[in-house]
Amino acid sequence: MQALIAGGGVAGAATACLLGPAATLIERETAPHDKICGEFLSWEAQAYLTQLGLDAAAMGAHPIDRVRLVHGDRVAAAALPFRGLGLSRRVLDRALLDRAVTGGATVVQAVIRGCEGGGLDVLGHGRLHAPRLYVATGKHDLRGMRREWPANPLVGVKMYLRLTPDQQAELAGHIEILLFPGGYAGLQLIEGGRANLCLLLHRDRFQAAGRDWDGVMDLLGRDCPHLARRIAGATQLLDRPITISGVPYGYVAAPAAGVFRLGDQMGVIPSFCGDGVSIALHTAFAAVAAGPDTPLYYRRVTPQIAAPIRRAGHLFGVAQAAPAWVTAAARHWPAALQAVARLTRLSPRAVGV
Repeated sequence: MQALIAGGGVAGAATACLLGPAATLIERETAPHDKICGEFLSWEAQAYLTQLGLDAAAMGAHPIDRVRLVHGDRVAAAALPFRGLGLSRRVLDRALLDRAVTGGATVVQAVIRGCEGGGLDVLGHGRLHAPRLYVATGKHDLRGMRREWPANPLVGVKMYLRLTPDQQAELAGHIEILLFPGGYAGLQLIEGGRANLCLLLHRDRFQAAGRDWDGVMDLLGRDCPHLARRIAGATQLLDRPITISGVPYGYVAAPAAGVFRLGDQMGVIPSFCGDGVSIALHTAFAAVAAGPDTPLYYRRVTPQIAAPIRRAGHLFGVAQAAPAWVTAAARHWPAALQAVARLTRLSPRAVGV
């Protein structure tokens, strides 16, 4: 065993694809599943997937080339400076894992109890060691490798919806970012004509809504009539929403000797930017390119991801403090939305294109 990978999401599976027979990947789930994620593939993600031999469009991904910023009933719109795609994590993760196995990687379904002594404590397998260790457990921390970051009061909630035909047509080709007191939401189409509604709201508002999906929708419907119209008559496609809390938005990892942190374990960008999948793939490629040299990896990757994460955090703060002003400014200057999309992306130089 030359390389040990903790986690079979985008970052871990991509790393296994690149390492092939040298990789053993440990994943606790028996199969890919739905996750809290906006499921937006920016140009960087598409470039990396192409290098792995995967065509997201051929998997049914929905093309997205415009953005709408919404506050209440006010809407600002602009063309994106690139063509994005909407593809569910269930489909993307399955394709990456299948490609990894086809390339010779070993995938083991088991629970990782922690990371200690430079190895993984795996239930039923004992302590596993390898010359190279990659931690790619996404938003979930491993014992022994917790991310140290201030507590986040935001709660993430996600639901798949089947919109009415007229609303689906209105949303087609767009990603909508909806600002409301205490949070924001993202709405877009993915494969099969389904709509992905992901939102982040302050814990106090979530509790005020009864910690219940219908209560949250009633609350947001009053704050955001645009969203209320968009989802009127829609069919919920999950028995219950997916929720998460305490995501360390703004986090960038400090160097960890002998361990490659990947994806959200390396850095967490605010979700409204839609660049989380790109960062996950970027860290996978950068880690493999660094070989066994973890200091080299951190020296290269930290500045590459820290800049867009920092800018995204500043923009989120401004949008929360003055959503009406931000939306009005974007309506009068649509190019501002394009600038935001560019500023919160990895640079072409970092991606190598």
